[in-house]
Amino acid sequence: MEYAPIKEEITFELFEKLDIRVGTITKVEEVEKSKKLMKLTVDFGDHTRSILAGIKQERDNPNEIQGKQALFIVNLPERKMAGELSQGMLFDIGYADNLTPCLATPEFPMPDGCRAG
Repeated sequence: MEYAPIKEEITFELFEKLDIRVGTITKVEEVEKSKKLMKLTVDFGDHTRSILAGIKQERDNPNEIQGKQALFIVNLPERKMAGELSQGMLFDIGYADNLTPCLATPEFPMPDGCRAG
């Protein structure tokens, strides 16, 4: 593997602005107008969100992540893609380094909505 350089430093205050939370993926659906996107329904304890993730071609079976907990960034602006609304971003590992991505998951089950950081 060729390691990417470390990004430029940011302040701790800037890092603290990211709201990264644990959520359980309760449903995985295809996005008809996209070759890459899957629509995830994610339970954050006090609410659910629809989050689009470009995992359709990264996995033999994208539905295998249904029922799993993962980390999500929840304070990004909502974004419409392929006719669907995304209300956050899946926080995965490997994609930026051209590796097969995997979920960033808690070591053991945590309450949905629990904050990371």
